[in-house]
Amino acid sequence: MRKQLVKTVAGVLKSDPRTAVLLGDIGVFGFRDCFKDFPDRVYNIGILEQATIGMAAGLAISGMIPIVHTIAPFLVERAYEQLKLDFGYQKMGGNFVSVGASYDYAALGSTHHCPADVGVLSQIPEMEIVLPGTAQEFDCLFREAYADGNPTYFRLSEQSNATSHAVHFGKAEVVQTGAAATVVAVGTMLDAVKEAAAGHDVTVLYYTTLAPFDAETLRANCLSAKVLLCEPYSYGALPTAVTEALAPRPVRIVHVGVPHAFIAHYGKKAEHDADFGLTAAGVRRKLEELLNE
Repeated sequence: MRKQLVKTVAGVLKSDPRTAVLLGDIGVFGFRDCFKDFPDRVYNIGILEQATIGMAAGLAISGMIPIVHTIAPFLVERAYEQLKLDFGYQKMGGNFVSVGASYDYAALGSTHHCPADVGVLSQIPEMEIVLPGTAQEFDCLFREAYADGNPTYFRLSEQSNATSHAVHFGKAEVVQTGAAATVVAVGTMLDAVKEAAAGHDVTVLYYTTLAPFDAETLRANCLSAKVLLCEPYSYGALPTAVTEALAPRPVRIVHVGVPHAFIAHYGKKAEHDADFGLTAAGVRRKLEELLNE
């Protein structure tokens, strides 16, 4: 997805003179041609995340469309106050593209983990949150949303789904229909969910935009009162949106996601995924438990 980020942003820089890129000492080599082609609109600010968001807000106030890119914990957690006040409170439009969450950089330890990013940013009113499942989906979603006047968070991953869907910003995709339960697959969880749901009478919904949340598609495709939420970050970001979408019907919600705990042991991303049940086998276990209740 990061390679696609460079291609997509290079195209937007060329077609839209309002855009500008601010890097946090990450992706500098990848954007090397953009530095040459657009020297007045591409900058490496360095390891100054709070100041970078402030600079991006200044660009937004002046009529530019900023695109900020760095590792998730530095972009989201270190600069949260600036995102909240400079963009959320001031109602400024901008694009914040992360890499590394939840623990793509597993070997670097907790300083480079950020499974809480979606939950944290969902507390900022009007913050749009996008989790593409493939590079192609990122390109489509970014081009649809980057200039919409709202602060938008794009969460890139080192992992991708095997195939791309014809996704659109703000809309969920119906992948499979069934009556016994509804499974919500977010971003890169789709492949594991499809494998786990095979042979079961369940609906599978694919969400690449979490905010704004597509409540209409969920309401139209949730025949049961059972929902399995499969989130590749700290679980718990979606239940309020789901319960509000289905109200006043009561609903049973079960989670697959990253637990609310520090990851204190080292390992590869795939090993953490297996440990936390973010695999087809883990999703299948949770789904069968839900169906058998």
